[in-house]
Amino acid sequence: MRHDTQAGNTSTGDNFQGFPNIDHTQNFVRKDIVNWLRWLRYIVGFQDFRFDFAKGYSPKFIKEYIEGAKPIFSVGEYWDTCNYSGTDLDYNQNSHRQRIINWIDGAGQLSAAFDFTTKAILQEAVKGEFWRLRDPYGKPPGVMGWWPSRAVTFIDNHDTGSTQNHWPFPSHHIMEGYAYILTHPGIPAVFYDHFYDWGNSIHDQIVKLIDIRRNQGINSRSSIRILDVQPNLYAAIIGEKTCMKIGEGSWCPAEREWTLATCGTRYAIWKK
Repeated sequence: MRHDTQAGNTSTGDNFQGFPNIDHTQNFVRKDIVNWLRWLRYIVGFQDFRFDFAKGYSPKFIKEYIEGAKPIFSVGEYWDTCNYSGTDLDYNQNSHRQRIINWIDGAGQLSAAFDFTTKAILQEAVKGEFWRLRDPYGKPPGVMGWWPSRAVTFIDNHDTGSTQNHWPFPSHHIMEGYAYILTHPGIPAVFYDHFYDWGNSIHDQIVKLIDIRRNQGINSRSSIRILDVQPNLYAAIIGEKTCMKIGEGSWCPAEREWTLATCGTRYAIWKK
């Protein structure tokens, strides 16, 4: 607080009305936060950090907090509005994913970020617009397509789905979504509700996809070749050892060396 004017310092990010605006520009505030994070890290035992509402303050402070507490992994929730024409999601979301990447750069490239761009595009694609899943350069259209090792892909979280349900993934297409993020580069996150509360079938299908990802050696930097995109079909090869398709369209790899690893409603995975 500046005592000469009794007014706070200028905010370094967006405001959120639900909580007071912490002044990260104050040295003693940042010192207290670092000490608290170190307590969480080394006394309580949390290895990884999630930075909520990361738009609320400058990412340079995230860099300082990570350097001070040294978590193994960090991810920021930089949830920004996508590009729309009226109520229709634009095909080109480059400026949206660039803003997320700018935040990662601002945090010293020490933190990953939730790939809201991929979520937005994927949940429109499964409605019969799979052409959205290939950008003009032939790559995935989200942060995953530009910086996969810093892109935490997801279908829903406690804000978008669950009881708040602000921006839910289409419920009848959940497994298509997981078939996509769990076979693709990036760092996929599975939503607690889907895994534990949506029944044994969804749980077991997700486990199978996780096993395939692990056994096939898919990682955040795996290569990807998008083979086909149509309104009702998306197909790709990941790491040259895993092939997948989602959508109602009929498709399978032509070569005999591929064997079916798993399949479900509107998705299938093959492996070598």
